[in-house]
Amino acid sequence: MKTYHQKASEIQRDWYVVDATDQVLGRFATQIATLLRGKHKPTYTPSNDGGDFVVVVNCEKIKIMGRKADQKIYYRHTGYPGGLKATPYRMMLAKHPDRILRTAVKGMLPKNRLGRRLLGKLRIYAGPNHPHTAQQPKIWTPRYS
Repeated sequence: MKTYHQKASEIQRDWYVVDATDQVLGRFATQIATLLRGKHKPTYTPSNDGGDFVVVVNCEKIKIMGRKADQKIYYRHTGYPGGLKATPYRMMLAKHPDRILRTAVKGMLPKNRLGRRLLGKLRIYAGPNHPHTAQQPKIWTPRYS
């Protein structure tokens, strides 16, 4: 039996809406990364972008476990000498709740062109509304809860 490799013409992409209310950040991000990669499909090919589009709503209501709300710090660098910036989790949640989930999912995707392309199919919104109703997205619920 030959190894199956998915062709670009065979890819069928779906749109999924996922509600992040009361979901645990890491477990939730793994499920989103699986949808983006297409690992839930029987036609999964590691080197191809065969995944689906994911729209996440209510990302400001996501949870983290333990004392991470007080201890977790997000780092970034401006590119200038001495330009290391540190932002605590609570401040990031107040100002940019979408970046919390995007950072978690980005760390679970490949670190190459494919990973950047996969991350482009992720849409994150802080509130319950999104502008993607024309794509007729399917409602998706996480498998672990």
